[in-house]
Amino acid sequence: MPRSSERPAAGTPLLQVRDMAVEFRTVDGTVHAVEGVDIDLAAGETLAIVGESGSGKSTTAMAVIGLLPGNGRVTKGSILFEGENLVGAPESVMRQVRGRSIGLVPQDPMSNLNPVAKIGTQVAETLLAHGLATRKDVDRKVVETLEAAGLPDAAARAKQYPHEFSGGMRQRALIAIGLACNPKLLIADEPTSALDVTVQKTILDQLDRMTSETGTSVMLITHDLGLAAERASRVVVMHRGRIVEQGPARQILEDPQQPYTQALVKAAPSVAAVRLRPEAFRRAEKTDAAGPAAPAASAPVVVNEPAAPGEPAAPGEQGVETAPDHIVEVEGLTKTYPVRGQKEDFVAVKDVSFAIPRGQTVAIVGESGSGKTTTARMMLKVVEPTSGTISFDGVDVSTLKGRALKDFRQKVQPIFQDPYSSLNPMFTIERLIEEPLEFYRRGSSAERTKRVRRLLDDVALPASMMRRYPSELSGGQRQRVAIARALALSPELIVCDEPVSALDVLVQDQVLRLLRDLQSEYGLSYLFISHDLAVVRLISDYVCVMKDGHLVEAASGEEIFTNPRDPYTRRLLASIPGNELDIAV
Repeated sequence: MPRSSERPAAGTPLLQVRDMAVEFRTVDGTVHAVEGVDIDLAAGETLAIVGESGSGKSTTAMAVIGLLPGNGRVTKGSILFEGENLVGAPESVMRQVRGRSIGLVPQDPMSNLNPVAKIGTQVAETLLAHGLATRKDVDRKVVETLEAAGLPDAAARAKQYPHEFSGGMRQRALIAIGLACNPKLLIADEPTSALDVTVQKTILDQLDRMTSETGTSVMLITHDLGLAAERASRVVVMHRGRIVEQGPARQILEDPQQPYTQALVKAAPSVAAVRLRPEAFRRAEKTDAAGPAAPAASAPVVVNEPAAPGEPAAPGEQGVETAPDHIVEVEGLTKTYPVRGQKEDFVAVKDVSFAIPRGQTVAIVGESGSGKTTTARMMLKVVEPTSGTISFDGVDVSTLKGRALKDFRQKVQPIFQDPYSSLNPMFTIERLIEEPLEFYRRGSSAERTKRVRRLLDDVALPASMMRRYPSELSGGQRQRVAIARALALSPELIVCDEPVSALDVLVQDQVLRLLRDLQSEYGLSYLFISHDLAVVRLISDYVCVMKDGHLVEAASGEEIFTNPRDPYTRRLLASIPGNELDIAV
């Protein structure tokens, strides 16, 4: 099945999927993952497939490129690519199709990059295998490919291993490999879910350029309807293996017909953020040209100004407001790391100061490498600061030892980003939640079991989950278990490090609502770390913006999102997916 290198004229059929069904054979029987799928994709078109986890969108994409797992197969229908049916095609033919004609950007960078091969070597393998480079010029083309995917200092990065990259950088390396052969069709499976908004915009702009300049078609798999509507001309909505709705992107977003699509639109953080943003902010990027704003001082987040001596405090009364009750105060926080082979240390966090009001949420946002996660780790006393202080309930955390340190760790609990790796797969759900109670000798065995049942009820999980293992739960259920475990010791502060970035929008919405409800019920304080400003817009009371280890702006969430002072903050906000959409409120 030879493939022509010439691209079909824009608008002509490139991919036609007809009545496709996919099933998987498991020890528990046959799973019908996809049923009756019909999709048309024209040359030069970007089509988005949206839906929650398990809807069949990734299975559909993997069937197109012939990369279903060994127990999966297409049982019915056809997949026509340039008029030729790929269903049942021999593997020798599919190897010619993959990479050169149909490229793939998979979702998980850790499991799709060889951990013992340098990044440049892995890009070079693709270029050499398809005859797009020679041994003589391959190094130059590797650098060009990595630069096109948005990797800074590409020549140096090409000599590094995947473990030396951040999550976002690893995803960019995968994107570079997917784009290396300039394919006619690029399947992008959640290509930007691990990336911060500015890099996300860079990558998506690159995909747009491919479509317009080279005629490359894009099949974009995503859970974000705002992103889909902004980047795709048409949207296909899948639910439980079937297409429930499809049509022009804007029409689907503004006038969804099916209840499931309506639920997706309502839950999408980027869509909600656009609805909340005033019209003035939609022009923030344009007003940036008028000149830079005065830089924000790296001062603690101030909730209210203290009343003048001798005057009564009246919250809400202009000019006479109460001083805030801060559970955490951070002053001049700095963290440096020695770099092998270099005289100067790497400064991860530099002179950062802020405060967390009791019972409220402070978010730290910024690009990958901005220092936000390092700050969170210092807050948890997992990483010791090089200089500066962190005060918790008025006590300098650096002075805590022995029993005092043990008490601190009970009062400050984390919720980690990945619900798949943060739970011990060998423990039942009951043991996972009970473990901190047992470690700190809280109650008898019967009392701890009762506490676990109550915690599961708090996070809206049935008691029947207690005997299950993490592998038997969905991603959203696992994250709820992680939240229940964090609540077990009745903490005062929870450090949430990207707690919803691994979840689809419906589950994101559920978890964010849960966090808000728990905060209201128990008076919890949150430090919320995220690269997703749309999510931050929905949950934060106050926002700290970090860049290159520095705090560039700190203010209330409303002030940050409606009147950002720093040009960097304005660039971040202008990069939110769906930012350019005009959506009727």
